[in-house]
Amino acid sequence: MPDFPHVEFPSPPARRGEMIGLAAGPVRPGLPFIPVVDDAALARLKAGDVLVPPDTIPAFRVLNLTLFPQPGGAHARRGVFLEALRDEPGGRALSCAVKRDGYALAWLTLSDKGAAGLRDDLSGPLIADTVRERLLLRCSQGFILPDEAAQIRALLIDCACVQGYDLILTTGGTGVSPRDVTPQATLAVIEQRLPGLEQAMLAASLAKTPHAVISRGIAGTLGTSLIVNLPGSRRAVVEHLESILPALPHLLDKLAGSPADCGESDA
Repeated sequence: MPDFPHVEFPSPPARRGEMIGLAAGPVRPGLPFIPVVDDAALARLKAGDVLVPPDTIPAFRVLNLTLFPQPGGAHARRGVFLEALRDEPGGRALSCAVKRDGYALAWLTLSDKGAAGLRDDLSGPLIADTVRERLLLRCSQGFILPDEAAQIRALLIDCACVQGYDLILTTGGTGVSPRDVTPQATLAVIEQRLPGLEQAMLAASLAKTPHAVISRGIAGTLGTSLIVNLPGSRRAVVEHLESILPALPHLLDKLAGSPADCGESDA
């Protein structure tokens, strides 16, 4: 079982849905962040974690992990952005346990036109809806980027190694056009490739169209995160996901350190 951190901080007044920040130590004057003594506890939080006070009513959800600048040019310190899950009166010390139920999903839409606001992102939200029907999710967050390999690499690394998303699904940029660079960017950051997932997606797509041979989608792992490239079309997104979703719970649990053998229940 994972060893969850315990987070203590003076609670600010917040209304449900508002965002607050926690930082390990003081930050530059004027920044609205609450100081937390335990830098190590913040470092172990992941996107979607829920902070639960002793009254057992969830109080905050982790939205994003980052680094905050310090006064006087000192080293930047860790910090997190939280969403208030209830009205919080403030003025009291909170000692929160961390609840981590379900998987954290990040979906990345890679499109020059989409990033420029010239095309609506339809495939990204479809990813979230399709996965949510099959997997228990603790959070789901979308991102959109142009077809720039350096930006894609940076976001993949941040989602996996900083934010702690369990499942990172990209859509777009898997063809052979000059601007289709998603597979190259993914290959540059993954630690182990999963050809079985790639073959399952290809077989499912070939059953629908011979053009599937053009797709170059990659699947692999980075740390405890699974990264999978999906095509840009809505129809292909569903086809690819349906071919791999049955295997994902066991795969994700093994990445997270489950001791169960293949074929055994991880429950």
